[in-house]
Amino acid sequence: MRYVTNLPYATKEEEHVTIPMSDGVRLSAHIWRPTSSDQEPVPAVLEYIPYRKRDLTAVRDSIHHPYLAGHGYACVRVDLRGTGDSEGVLRDEYLEREQQDAEEVLAWLAEQPWCDGGTGMMGISWGAFAALQVAARQPPGLKAIAIASFTDDRHADDMHYMGGALLSDNLAEAGTMFAYGTCPPDPAVVGDRWREMWHERLEHTEPWVLQWLRHQRRDDYWRHASVCEDYRSVRCPVLASSGWADGYSNAVTRLLGHLDVPRKGLIGPWSHKFPHLGEPGPAIGYLQELVRWWDHWLKGVDNGVMDGPMLRTWMQDSVPPSTAYEERPGRWVGEPEWPSPHIRQAVHPLTRHTIGPPREAADEENAPDGDALTVQSPLSVGQFAGKWASYNAPPDLPYDQREEDGGSLVFDTEPLTEQLEILGSPTVELDLSVSEPVAMVAARLSDVSPDGAATRVSYGILNLTRREGTESPEPLEPGRRYRATIPLNGVAQAFPPGHRVRLSLSTSYWPLAWPPPKPALLSVHEHSSTLTLPVRPVEEPDEVPASPFGEPEGTPPLATTQVTPPEERWEVKRDLVGYHAELDIVKDRGTVRFEDIGLEAGRRAHERYTAVADDFTSVSGESTWTMRFQRDDWDVRVVTHTRLTCDDTDFFVDATLDAYEADRRVFSRTWNEQVPRDLL
Repeated sequence: MRYVTNLPYATKEEEHVTIPMSDGVRLSAHIWRPTSSDQEPVPAVLEYIPYRKRDLTAVRDSIHHPYLAGHGYACVRVDLRGTGDSEGVLRDEYLEREQQDAEEVLAWLAEQPWCDGGTGMMGISWGAFAALQVAARQPPGLKAIAIASFTDDRHADDMHYMGGALLSDNLAEAGTMFAYGTCPPDPAVVGDRWREMWHERLEHTEPWVLQWLRHQRRDDYWRHASVCEDYRSVRCPVLASSGWADGYSNAVTRLLGHLDVPRKGLIGPWSHKFPHLGEPGPAIGYLQELVRWWDHWLKGVDNGVMDGPMLRTWMQDSVPPSTAYEERPGRWVGEPEWPSPHIRQAVHPLTRHTIGPPREAADEENAPDGDALTVQSPLSVGQFAGKWASYNAPPDLPYDQREEDGGSLVFDTEPLTEQLEILGSPTVELDLSVSEPVAMVAARLSDVSPDGAATRVSYGILNLTRREGTESPEPLEPGRRYRATIPLNGVAQAFPPGHRVRLSLSTSYWPLAWPPPKPALLSVHEHSSTLTLPVRPVEEPDEVPASPFGEPEGTPPLATTQVTPPEERWEVKRDLVGYHAELDIVKDRGTVRFEDIGLEAGRRAHERYTAVADDFTSVSGESTWTMRFQRDDWDVRVVTHTRLTCDDTDFFVDATLDAYEADRRVFSRTWNEQVPRDLL
């Protein structure tokens, strides 16, 4: 990244500004703005997240907020209530109160003498969720948003449930917020009230995994703040981006296809990162794109930002399987609109472990009824699946799928005679039966090289009790034939000549997804089952220059010192005596000293997923977090632990929350809860 110090506007910053809410709670904001805004007001851009502006996101914030401020904007980074130095308690994600707060913050910004009344919202992940959800509420003065790595559907396309199956990231993310939501504010900012504010958080926090498990169907809890319920509610322009390695690879194209506002889409090869910090690379000059976006929509500059294709995306070339990549080879392509007129749906029948050549859709009704192929997968299928949402640290992408394929039903094409490129969401339609009333199917699409190495390209999961929808699941009748459609995650991928395209079907995918109560035998009837690929013909024009973006740039990052080293670990372990299998993940940032405020902060996350043999009720997941903050004689620590287990009929959550001042424990609470399984 190129660090820039010579910007069009000189800037000033206010590190801790309190913004009053209507219920008396005060939120803490960090503001960067042009010095000249005292005389010449500018638009304001809000980023609104719960991840602690003063320390834990301070380095990242220092790269992009001063950069945008130096281009003529008041950039405002606000801690959600109950996080960082804001008052109150953070009780769950995306609550009505959270969105009301955001609207009140925007109204406050518009009234400031240094703001011209126009506002925008930006962010990644939670910040992007917040911007999209607030945009759907149409607050006055919100003129545009720029969002990265988000979803418009909280139930079907978030870290909680996929195809009605419970994701392990549901536990992992709940563990993250269990820790972040119980950290104290900084006494250097809030003064002597820090301890009172901290204990309010500690005393009123419940592990969020309990709430998320209580809503296993798509209900009003998930419909709230899911913009897909009414796309027409979004009335401002939207710049939407994500990465193919991210869990949020689908919402960009959905927004492009459903919104009726000026919109642009951008999808790179990245994991859960801003595009200018994108890993795997290439990262791009995203902040320059943001300046052009805000200049047009907040300042009225006629700069052509809406020219060119609606969607720009990275067409990924074939790569060997790896759990991490520094760069993904490929090229930028563009589509004039979405759905794209360039894409054709190629329907391939599945026949005797083979993906047949495409046939006309009209021929599907006349497909012969073939014999059934069967599979009952072991719990080991999924140990090389990687994370639902990759952060690329520790290396967390899927590894070589050949071992996974050993417990799966596999269909291959013949070796390709010419390059095949797909762009969009593949789908699998199965004519199937199962042996149990609750069963799941995981479908994986892989690029198989001539030497046999299999690189997963996309995947999808379906809880078959939700095959007709996630609102009203129904148990399956063992032996009865059903039709089920499994959408796979969107992707742009090139398969070179000599390679094969592989579809793999399994009845478990642990630990990425929680398995059903019992192993199920899946029978798939050939000929009447299909794989549909969204083919982008190679001869179609790319519609974009070879290098449509500038080099990543930002302002110099905040000065920090790594006091203790970070640690990253991702280990698959198997005991062939007791048949115990384990995935052990450590993400320890070490201790970092923030030189400007004399604060040392440490974060350590440890996830552990276990199973015994093929006992589907033996699975367990654990998330342990330690957060520590130190300055002079101030030394505080929060330790959270959440464990999720099950039997045939129930989930069991055991959680602890401990808080320390120095080595003295000042708070402790334990939860032992039981939640019924709802055909899950």
